[in-house]
Amino acid sequence: MSTDSHDRVLIAGCGKIGTRLGEELASRGAEVWGLRRQSGLLPAALRALTADLCEPESLQAIPARITRVYYLATPNAYTDEAYRMAYVDGLRNLLQVLADQRQAPRRVIFVSSTAVYAQHAGEWVDETSPTAPTGFSGQRLLEAEHLLQSAHLHGLVVRFGGIYGRDRNTMIRKVRAREPCNAAPAFYTNRIHEDDCVGVLCHLGQLSSPQSVYLAVDDAPCTQCELMDWLAGELGQPKPPRAKDSPRTGSKRCCNARLKASGYALRFPTYREGYRAMLASTHGNGAQ
Repeated sequence: MSTDSHDRVLIAGCGKIGTRLGEELASRGAEVWGLRRQSGLLPAALRALTADLCEPESLQAIPARITRVYYLATPNAYTDEAYRMAYVDGLRNLLQVLADQRQAPRRVIFVSSTAVYAQHAGEWVDETSPTAPTGFSGQRLLEAEHLLQSAHLHGLVVRFGGIYGRDRNTMIRKVRAREPCNAAPAFYTNRIHEDDCVGVLCHLGQLSSPQSVYLAVDDAPCTQCELMDWLAGELGQPKPPRAKDSPRTGSKRCCNARLKASGYALRFPTYREGYRAMLASTHGNGAQ
């Protein structure tokens, strides 16, 4: 699907995925601004906007007539304070500046996470399932979701599962290092390749009448042991040892039916296609 040549897109928190998203949108004809604290690192296809989402005065440089906003900020530490600043304070500041400037984007897309779900016994969840996170990460993300939904804008939330791809290869490193998988109780994981993250964000940004929330995961939620066993086979490694009494929480299986019904076709429908592509692209380069 092509992008309107008059589309003026702001990517707030323009990191790795935001940069790839911006390049894709720019290739379709959009004018794209990438907002980050060190915007000089952005590629030429994006217009650099140096600002800090936690410093409202720096956001006055946001250009006029923005038609679409993507919020992809990430915390700089795994603490409640860092999550509050990145997701809640930063989003509130940005929305306030847009309101002060009397800007009314056609779409504001907030990137959230499946951490907003508290289910932990392998239950299936979808966009209508209860969200009552017990950890600070899910709580702050859910707080930000509610902030956007109460802002009287055309807000849309995307809840990504675990992102992998290219240098996001934690599970490959675990298998090579012979780390154990969580077997008792079984720990379910939900994944999405970063190429599909970019694809999903492009797709949802173009929908004329989207739902307010989408789960973005692939077709194959699986246990951690299933994934690591499969990777071990692909790598010619022995199956990983099993661990019991895992401290991990949040084990659930996420349904992507709403996303697929919207018309999105996954580039990597399961972890098998995604990790095979990763291993093939790094063959001979010491993939870890």
